[in-house]
Amino acid sequence: MKNFLSYLFGKKQKMTNITIIGNGNMARGIATRALAAGRRVEILGQDASKAQALAAELGANTTFGTTATAPAGDIVVLAVPFDAAKEVVTAYGHALAGKTIVDITNPVNFATFDSLVVEPGASAAEEIATLAPAGAAVVKAFNTAFAGTLVAGEAEGQQLDIFIAGDNEAANASVSSLVADGGMRPIVAGALKRSRELEGFQFLVMTLQANPAFETFNWNTGLKIVG
Repeated sequence: MKNFLSYLFGKKQKMTNITIIGNGNMARGIATRALAAGRRVEILGQDASKAQALAAELGANTTFGTTATAPAGDIVVLAVPFDAAKEVVTAYGHALAGKTIVDITNPVNFATFDSLVVEPGASAAEEIATLAPAGAAVVKAFNTAFAGTLVAGEAEGQQLDIFIAGDNEAANASVSSLVADGGMRPIVAGALKRSRELEGFQFLVMTLQANPAFETFNWNTGLKIVG
């Protein structure tokens, strides 16, 4: 009996918990895929009522709290804008040690919608990595997917490609497992510095979405490598 209980406990421990910081559309989309992957999801937000509402919408295996609480998840997804993501990582500090931090941000200058706010040769993910505590691994992922396609799990009947960049192989593998179990295709693009290209490319895609010349683009497209 003891061995059997140890086996069950070990199996439960292997189920990765996901904490999502934020309660907006991207938080909803990523949480939907994480639940489809069989993960337990924790939603943390500044507004407890909004976090509670999203958790209730998502249903079973979802808990909620405020950002005053340390994240419980092994994977912590920053589903907030770039500046807020930096503030979150700084505020949590050593509470993030040993965790995989997933940066989904696109550092677009929303005042002009004509450039990124990071310097050439830099990226939002790399800036966030400089703020993370020792022992935490920052991974870029989900920034090339739109919220609606994440909720649906597809775009025009096509499986979503989720591009991943990070310097820690174990963290990349953990995020890849989450993506694959959620019904999408993980593509590890390389080291964290590849987030520069991922952010730049998604900026281009976003400008196309907003361009009235492309009437059928309505924030419901997906990037796909075919071959």
